[in-house]
Amino acid sequence: MMEYKGYAAGPIDFDPEDKTFSGTVAGLRDVIHFEGRTATELARAFRESIDGYLELCAESGQQPDRPFNGKILVRTEPELH
Repeated sequence: MMEYKGYAAGPIDFDPEDKTFSGTVAGLRDVIHFEGRTATELARAFRESIDGYLELCAESGQQPDRPFNGKILVRTEPELH
């Protein structure tokens, strides 16, 4: 699994016609897409896409989307906790 700066790649697809691998970053509302012809190109594109997304968010003053972690927080009475 590819991970970078707290982001993880989702499933990777292969297009036999174009001979390219592509994927998106998993667990986000925003879509971050990346692709490459080799594993090295794919990994580089993954990192560059995340860096580009974070730069765009910083320039626009937008808070970057963070991956979902699957945790649900529940507040209870101290006695129950």
